[in-house]
Amino acid sequence: MTDDDALVDFHEADARPPTAAVVASLAAAGVASTAGAVAGPAGGALLGVAALAFLVGSFRRSSRVLGWGAAVGVGGLALAGYRGAPAEALLVAAVGLTVAWDIADHGVGLGEQVGRGARVRRNVAVHAGASLLVGALAAALVYGVTLAVGGGQPVAALALLLAGGIALISALR
Repeated sequence: MTDDDALVDFHEADARPPTAAVVASLAAAGVASTAGAVAGPAGGALLGVAALAFLVGSFRRSSRVLGWGAAVGVGGLALAGYRGAPAEALLVAAVGLTVAWDIADHGVGLGEQVGRGARVRRNVAVHAGASLLVGALAAALVYGVTLAVGGGQPVAALALLLAGGIALISALR
């Protein structure tokens, strides 16, 4: 095998996201959809659509589809919050949605950089764990503020949830 053959083999690698990233993303999206369904059926349905978009975006290696899926999921969260869903379910759904999007996006990047066949389980697990930790801390902060200031008003809970989501996305980027 010559050096030219090695370069050709490298460039012909399968650029799809690793299976571990796709499975982890779908697991987090499943948690988000379930929590969204507990919060409200319409919100849960939109979070289910977001999970499907994450699957399609992963297979098509499209960050744009992943972004649209996240936008649909945020719309589902907003709809459930508007209809008076409990803050706890909304926070679990928001963290699940964010973690699912982050892992799917990371998986697309891994697929482009190292290919589907690379050993990346540990990388995906550490990335997912760190994303979940940041999300849990942000959710705890938002929930604490909701309890202290919200007074049980759904509109206030929604506003605080959206502010927490913005802070979470900023922390992940």
